[in-house]
Amino acid sequence: MSPNRAILDELRIDRQAAPRRLPWVALVIALLLLASGAIGAAWWFNGAKPIAVKTAVAREITSNDGGGGAGADRTLLNASGYVTARREATVSSKVTGKVTEVMVEEGMKVEAGQVLAKIDSSNVERSLHLSEAQLASAKAALGETRANLAHAQREWESRVAAGNAASKLDLDRAEADTKAFQARLERQMAEVTVAEGEVAVWKQQVDDTIIRAPFSGIVTTKNAQPGEMISPMSVGGFTRTGICTIVDMSSLEIEVDVSESYINRVEPNQPVEATLDSYPSWRIPAKVIAIIPTADRQKATVKVRVGFEKLDPRILPDMSVKVAFQSAAPATAKASGKASERSVVIPKAAVRQQDGHDVVWVVRDGRAERRAITIASTGRAPGGADEVSIAAGLNGGEQVVVDKAEGLVDGARVTVEER
Repeated sequence: MSPNRAILDELRIDRQAAPRRLPWVALVIALLLLASGAIGAAWWFNGAKPIAVKTAVAREITSNDGGGGAGADRTLLNASGYVTARREATVSSKVTGKVTEVMVEEGMKVEAGQVLAKIDSSNVERSLHLSEAQLASAKAALGETRANLAHAQREWESRVAAGNAASKLDLDRAEADTKAFQARLERQMAEVTVAEGEVAVWKQQVDDTIIRAPFSGIVTTKNAQPGEMISPMSVGGFTRTGICTIVDMSSLEIEVDVSESYINRVEPNQPVEATLDSYPSWRIPAKVIAIIPTADRQKATVKVRVGFEKLDPRILPDMSVKVAFQSAAPATAKASGKASERSVVIPKAAVRQQDGHDVVWVVRDGRAERRAITIASTGRAPGGADEVSIAAGLNGGEQVVVDKAEGLVDGARVTVEER
């Protein structure tokens, strides 16, 4: 045998022995793959480190519960607005003139009819004096005419008494003089009436130069100074249109713009809790006065008037204020003897937004579970923390996650930290 043939014989495959070794190799490889998959799955479900979370227990309460929280407040809607005065006026004059005296300052309390300022009245007073002189002259002429009339009447009566002794011409002349003086007297009486009216007009114009307060209130702004021109209408920006602004502090209320989508939650005489931005811890009781029966087309809002139950010197016009419209359902149910409604209350911090829905994370058997919920109302606990009342999706006694809890997924292992 040649060397080359011997080499070729060594390279030939033994087809009878190979089939007996291949099944054992494949079986070993399959077992290794199954073992690695099982180890990976076990590490995924049991080997991941648990996520530490903080939780709170959902409380089940009744709608007429005397305790605090969302069940007691029953806030249906939150909105913001401004304190406004129902009676507020920028006081001006009825005539155009130069201001000679201003008698008020900002913050001064004034009474109705009190003099606020005076306008130069020298020209008007001179016209008044002239009209009074004309009235006196008319009254003097009236006296002269009455005397002449009396003389003419006596002359006529004497002619009539003389009878045939008096000529017809003298009798007619006496009668004509009497009637002429009578007509002159009536004309002069009318002239006196006109003169009296003219005097009254000039007196009114003199009085118009004195500016008085239309109602009692507080002066909030002073708009004019002595020497400036004032007019009831603006003339090219060279004249003032007001002396000062007066606010009736007893007419303060709140104006709120409520979205059209939520106006169905507001009704007249509804209780409201107001909070001034200047005093965030001061809860002011109020109520709905009226809902203005028209909507703002551009803003899609409806104006609501809210009145304070009791006014306070700290409440000032144009202050920013937040209002919470409360539900009167608990008091109504208690008065009518109806059965109490139950709801579940949780901290507001537990509620999250996912895909446009309100959700909470519930801890059950050491694992996290995402739960969709329906919020009925929001409120404030006695300690000051915000709470929400849940209408559906949660039961009393369940634990909800209240911290941020990044990385939570359904089924993730969690551990509860002490709060």
